[in-house]
Amino acid sequence: MSRLLTTLLLYRSGFYVGKYISLEAKIAKNKDLYYDALNRAQHGWHEGTEDAVPFIKYLLGTILAAYKDFGDRFAIVEEKLPAIDMVRKAALNKIGRFTKQDIREQCPSLSLSSVEAALRKMVASGELKREGTGKSTCYIRLK
Repeated sequence: MSRLLTTLLLYRSGFYVGKYISLEAKIAKNKDLYYDALNRAQHGWHEGTEDAVPFIKYLLGTILAAYKDFGDRFAIVEEKLPAIDMVRKAALNKIGRFTKQDIREQCPSLSLSSVEAALRKMVASGELKREGTGKSTCYIRLK
């Protein structure tokens, strides 16, 4: 509930990135960092010596990351490119392993089948390496 209220407060303060990038999903991806920052901020609460700075820094970092993701997403969909070029551009923004869902988040205008077809072509051309099967499938850039 507190995360939803945080998003509402951000909206009311003019931070609209949550409409386009899920802050909840960003927090869920790194739950351990969230709970660590929350724990450090609450330490000493009963004595009145708590320090909110660790949580504020965490939240600001999450908002900054969301704005960066939004900028990356906008840069990809801004141009009218073929699906393969959009997926290629999205893959270039990724470091290390990434999933089909990561690409779909970057290219919301593409259908699932277009993303899958582009990833297959990129694997066949040697641009990407595919690892795993089913839901655990991920990709690694080779070029």
